[in-house]
Amino acid sequence: MIGDLFERWTTARRLMIFSFLFRVILMLYGELQDRYLNVKYTDIDYHVFSDGARHVTQGNSPFQRETYRYTPLLAILLSPNIYLFYSFGKVVFILCDVFCGILIREILLLRGISDKCSLMCCSLWLLNPVTATVSSRGNAEPLITALVLLTIYLLLAKCTALAAVAYGLAVHMKMYPVIYALPLYLFLDNCYSGKVVFTGTPMKSGFVASPAIQGKIFGWKLEELLSKDRKVFVITSVLTFAIMTALMYIFYGNEFLQEAYLYHFTRTDIKHNFSVYFYMLSVTQDSMLSRLISLMAFLPQILLVIATAVATHKDITMCLYLQTFIFVTFNKVCTSQYFLWHLVLLPLVVPFTRLNLHQAFVLSSLWFMGQALWLTPAYYLEFQGYDTYLLIWLAGLLFFIVNCFIIAAMSRHHNLVPTFKNGHVNTNHWHYTAPVSST
Repeated sequence: MIGDLFERWTTARRLMIFSFLFRVILMLYGELQDRYLNVKYTDIDYHVFSDGARHVTQGNSPFQRETYRYTPLLAILLSPNIYLFYSFGKVVFILCDVFCGILIREILLLRGISDKCSLMCCSLWLLNPVTATVSSRGNAEPLITALVLLTIYLLLAKCTALAAVAYGLAVHMKMYPVIYALPLYLFLDNCYSGKVVFTGTPMKSGFVASPAIQGKIFGWKLEELLSKDRKVFVITSVLTFAIMTALMYIFYGNEFLQEAYLYHFTRTDIKHNFSVYFYMLSVTQDSMLSRLISLMAFLPQILLVIATAVATHKDITMCLYLQTFIFVTFNKVCTSQYFLWHLVLLPLVVPFTRLNLHQAFVLSSLWFMGQALWLTPAYYLEFQGYDTYLLIWLAGLLFFIVNCFIIAAMSRHHNLVPTFKNGHVNTNHWHYTAPVSST
């Protein structure tokens, strides 16, 4: 038994080491490509981060760098880019990327998934060339996704306060994890605390608890809505976010709030991207209609995100995966790096899917072909100077349809498994076969 445990541990360690070295090699290759080729490997955002860090080391605001629209904390963390070596931040992001793989494996082990299966699932992230390229190019998304996964892991480990700290930091670093607030709140119910026996009666609308806790307000009693775990999580996460935001505000004032947060609510990015809104925003730029479209784009996102939270919060990993996929698909700005937000959660739902290999291959092929179809006219626009905006938009519409189809298929073929039962992680994966949503 001890020998088996040691063998599994060394196998996982070899995977982590290989994944790290693979990303380092890509980073070193990127240095050569940046030096000798016209098409640069390093993400343009990495230069923005580094310029912001340079301003910080000089005692100035990182927002003196045009297009720096992130928390100053990121510039502070990357100050060694200036003091030590320029690729320091890339190494940090690579380590966060590998840490994501470790967290994926640990979360699946906590949920009772076998070591072999959990290792295969985390390989979907660690050996994925897309995710490896993103971190080695100097994109900061692995830092955010690591905080999101850490939140899930700590919740499963029943470290509610620490999970709230991780979640508060994640929202401070980037606003999109705020969509998880409702499902995380609903998730911390009496089944999580163990104050009620969960019968797990399956119904078409989802899971219901035993009649002992069914109240008069949407099935919840007031004492359950204000349970200890919920109060701890809400208060701690809000305080973490508020303290970090207040500290940044003290040093950088209103400019920080405007550039890091408020800008994203009224952003009208007319540069071509995967969003179905980009062409409309482009042809109506600087008009009242453009601002109206920008604001109205939030409506379908909000409605779908709330509906998903209410319907699937018992199975927290599937809930967050669907929410993120929907949010990215319906966002008014959508770039390749946003895909990491839901790709990092995909390995957590794979063990519970009823999709066979053929179906999974078809969905994966559709997703990659949809991107390839979009990238073709985008290449001719960026590097050949052709006016292909309309073709890019049409390809974006097709990719939007593909994403909606994948979301529906994943929902329809997923076994909703309650994450907690009677105060403990539910490792008895009995299947609830009713679909999450109809198509």
